[in-house]
Amino acid sequence: MPVNLPLPNPSELFPIAGVRIGVAEAGIRKANRKDLTVVLLDEGASVAGVFTQNRFCAAPVQVCREHLAAGRGIRAMVVNTGNANAGTGHEGLARARSTCAALARQLGLAPEQVLPFSTGVIMEPLPHDRIEAGLPAALGDAREDNWSRAAEGIMTTDTVPKAFGTQVVIGGVTVSVTGISKGAGMIRPNMATMLGYMATDARVSQAVMQQLAHELAEGSFNRVTVDGDTSTNDSFVVIASNKAAHAAIDALDSVDGQKLKAAMLEVARKLAQAIVRDGEGATKFITVRVQGGRTAEECRLVAYAIAHSPLVKTAFYASDPNLGRILAAVGYAGIADLDQSKIDLYLDDVHVAVQGGRNPSYREDDGQRVMRQSEITVRVALGRGMAEDVVWTCDFSHDYVSINADYRS
Repeated sequence: MPVNLPLPNPSELFPIAGVRIGVAEAGIRKANRKDLTVVLLDEGASVAGVFTQNRFCAAPVQVCREHLAAGRGIRAMVVNTGNANAGTGHEGLARARSTCAALARQLGLAPEQVLPFSTGVIMEPLPHDRIEAGLPAALGDAREDNWSRAAEGIMTTDTVPKAFGTQVVIGGVTVSVTGISKGAGMIRPNMATMLGYMATDARVSQAVMQQLAHELAEGSFNRVTVDGDTSTNDSFVVIASNKAAHAAIDALDSVDGQKLKAAMLEVARKLAQAIVRDGEGATKFITVRVQGGRTAEECRLVAYAIAHSPLVKTAFYASDPNLGRILAAVGYAGIADLDQSKIDLYLDDVHVAVQGGRNPSYREDDGQRVMRQSEITVRVALGRGMAEDVVWTCDFSHDYVSINADYRS
């Protein structure tokens, strides 16, 4: 079961004018499962994306990058689960392009105006014939208030759909933001094994969209990890339908730009944290906050060293306050001139280590009390400067091994 992650609240999933979503069962890997989603955009939408940094990226990632670079104006997206179309060579690229062409034909568009996305098993041929056969049903289901079904339609090993929304007033106009994501394992930036889609009816220039997508990803999806594995298919796409009746946002650092970014970042962080809360086999949600660094980058190094450590993660699962494992991770994070005599360590309200050594007042019962909680904050003070950063992760349980051992069956 996910860690303190409720089902999406339908009242928070605001329809976005100019964005329609349809979901179908195409039998891509298993029967009677929502596994095909189409997203249809009115002309004039601004679209940008951020993708995996894994050099062995999947065919749909390559095609998405090509189509966004072509600048034809994105009008549709097609998403399938059950098959990642990764590790499939030239044939995989051809099948991803065939899927785009099939949807484009039905909508009267150029193939370059369609973005393809796939998630699921790697190194198996994409059954593009099933996808193409399922497109009419998905198109027939398309409507603006279909975000909840879409969140279900992009799931793989997720145990619950992930969807959030919010509203903000910009230029006297109420603007809506709604987003969905999927992901539970093979999670590590940049980015997590995830698909994420966020749309707003705000008016945002295309020139601002890529900066917005990047900054949203940096503040959310690039701050989560489940198991330290960077996927082949990660994709995060941001859409502005430009339907709201306010002046266009032409600079992200403007007052309106910052208001919109704050609202969208709120949704993006909820989506990113939902992936960790639903991490494969997770029983605990852990915030790792590192303070007192010289730069945010070195704070992230330390945070990820802690968050990726199997020894740390298994200790959290067992509620075992073997906290020397955390200090060891701080030490091997990669800060060459780290002074261990300046390091303090906290578990929530419990001060564990002072100036690199055990706090004389620390009692293991206090550490165990915190470790038994379903939500825990690890805080490390480096004593080197004023910078800080944060990462969200989960524990490792027996179920993580079972889920991944049986993934293809």
